[in-house]
Parts: sequence; C-alpha cells; structure tokens
Amino acid sequence: MSRNSATAGAAIKLGIFTLASLLVTGLLAAIMGNVGFGAGREYKAVFTSATELEKGDDVRIAGVSVGEVKGVEHHERNHALITFRVKDDVSMTTAARAEIRFKNLVGDRYMAIEEGKSDAAEPLGDDDVIPVGQTTPALDLTVLFNGFQPLFTALNPKEVNELSLNLVRVLQGEGGTVASLLKKTGSLTNSLANRDELIGEVVTNLSKTMDTVNSHSRELTGLITELKDWMTDLASDRKTIGSSLDNISDLTEAVAGLLSDSRPYLKADVVELRRLAKLLNAPESQKVLGHLLDRLPESMTDQTRTGTYGSWYNYYLCAVSAKIHLPLISDIPLLDEIQKQLSNFKLSSNAARCQ
Repeated sequence: MSRNSATAGAAIKLGIFTLASLLVTGLLAAIMGNVGFGAGREYKAVFTSATELEKGDDVRIAGVSVGEVKGVEHHERNHALITFRVKDDVSMTTAARAEIRFKNLVGDRYMAIEEGKSDAAEPLGDDDVIPVGQTTPALDLTVLFNGFQPLFTALNPKEVNELSLNLVRVLQGEGGTVASLLKKTGSLTNSLANRDELIGEVVTNLSKTMDTVNSHSRELTGLITELKDWMTDLASDRKTIGSSLDNISDLTEAVAGLLSDSRPYLKADVVELRRLAKLLNAPESQKVLGHLLDRLPESMTDQTRTGTYGSWYNYYLCAVSAKIHLPLISDIPLLDEIQKQLSNFKLSSNAARCQ
C-alpha cells in the first residue's frame, strides 16, 4: 500500500512539473515571438526603403513593444509597404509618424511609432495607410561607417563598437548625448595620439613609396598607356575573340569525340607497347640497341653528306669486297693458295670522305 502511495505521489509531482514547464515554455515563446493575446488592429505604412525589416519584428512606442510587423511588400516600384499590427488600446492618428530603427549593430531592426503634433489629427481607421511623407527609413550605416573607415582601422574594436552604438543612438534620437559622443571621440583621438610614432612611420614609408613611384613616373605612364591601347585592341577584336571561343568549343567537342573513338585503339597500342618494352628489356635486345645507338651518329652523318646536293644523292665507292670460287682442277697447292686469296678479295679507299 505504501509503495502505491509513493508511486502516485511521484506521478502527481511529475505532472505538476510538466504542466509548469509547458506554461513557462509557452510564455517564453509568446514573449520572444511577439505573440499577442489581446485584440489588435492592423495599419499600413509606406517607406522609401525597408531594408532588413522582416515579418515578426517589433513595433514600439517610446521603447515599449506594442505590436509586430505582419508583412513587408513591394509597393509602386520604388517603395515598400509595411503592414503592422498594434494593440487595440494604442491610439493611432493621421499625424502619427513611423520610423525604422536599428535594434543592434548586428542589423536587426524594429519600427518605432511617434505621435505627431497636429490639432487636425483624426483617428486612423483599420487598414489606413501612413503616407511616405510621414515615414523615415533606417540609417544607411554603410555610408556612415565608410566615412569613419580611416579612423576605425587604427582603433580598438571594442572602442569602435561603443562609438558606433553611440552614433546610432544620437542620430536616431533614442538616448545618448552629443557630450557623451564627444567624450568617446576624445578617448579615441587620445588613442590615436598615443600611436603617433606608428602613424609617423607609416607616413614615412608611404612617402618613400611615393618617391619611388614618382621616380618611375615615365615608365608607369607608359605602362598605363600600353595597357589602355591593349584594352582598346581587345575591345575592337571582341567579335573575333567571341567567334574564336565558339570555334574553341567546337574544337573541344571534336577532340573529345576523337579521343572517345580512338580510346580502344590506344588501349590496344598500350598493350603492344608493353610487349615491345619487355622485348627491348631483354639482354640480347639491349646489346643490339646499344650497338645501333653507337653507330647512329655516324649513319646520320653519312645520310647528311649524301643529301647536301638537294634532290641529288651522291654515293662514293669507298670499299669493295668479293669472293671468287674457282672450279676445282686438281690438288695443286698453288691453286689452293690462289683460291684462298680470291675468297678474301677486298679493296678500300683512304679518301677523307670515306673516313
């Protein structure tokens, strides 16, 4: 009985823990996903640019989240139409202004709503549109930071991040003062001042480089001129080059087909070459090849000499050898000796061309 009670108690505790976990997880998902449980109304706003603003981003008033972006669409070729939803208790008038701001330096955005001052302002109806004249796109940080690029290259990354964040806050009017910005800028310029020796070395090295370039200004000018002429020639021959590329493509295709067709024959040739290599590697073949290669220079010299007269070949008789067999008459020793001499009959020339 006690064992069943313990099991039941553990099951109840597990159920309570699971239920609490699901509630907390659902609450976190609702907070992080900007899920609203109350009634709300949708409006639209036209911006000249809505870069990086996405569905689900915050809609804030005075820094407090009051809704979310429901959609970003292309509008009239060069504008963006933002559909957003705000809580039902948020008052929206025709004088309201909308602005896209940076949430952080990573590039996340949110849309800020400001209540404009106008005595003739009227409440906005559902699906009403805030015109482009009452909207402001996000700052173009690329243009802003490019202006500070020479400064950023010599600074500590942490200081650069702080300065960038202060710049964004001041320019968006959401906190920070010019005094704090100048303070940060002052600390950065002090850092630059502490590196004056390094900067001086850089300037000196650049001066030497420019002096070297200046001393070769004529060569550099000639190089640029020749490069210009070369590019002009290439431009004038662009049609020929283009047609050549087509011909190269056809040639590549033809060569590919040729290789594909000749592959079986090449395979057979490789097999035969392997057999030939085995034959040439034999000791008796190596001896014959060595003798042939030794005599090859002399043979080539002789062939060159015989072809020095163009289409005519000149041959010189440098040696004659013969064997003459006489009929056997008798066993006379003198005749036997004559037969031996006639069997080794040989005449040779001592001329220089026969050497």
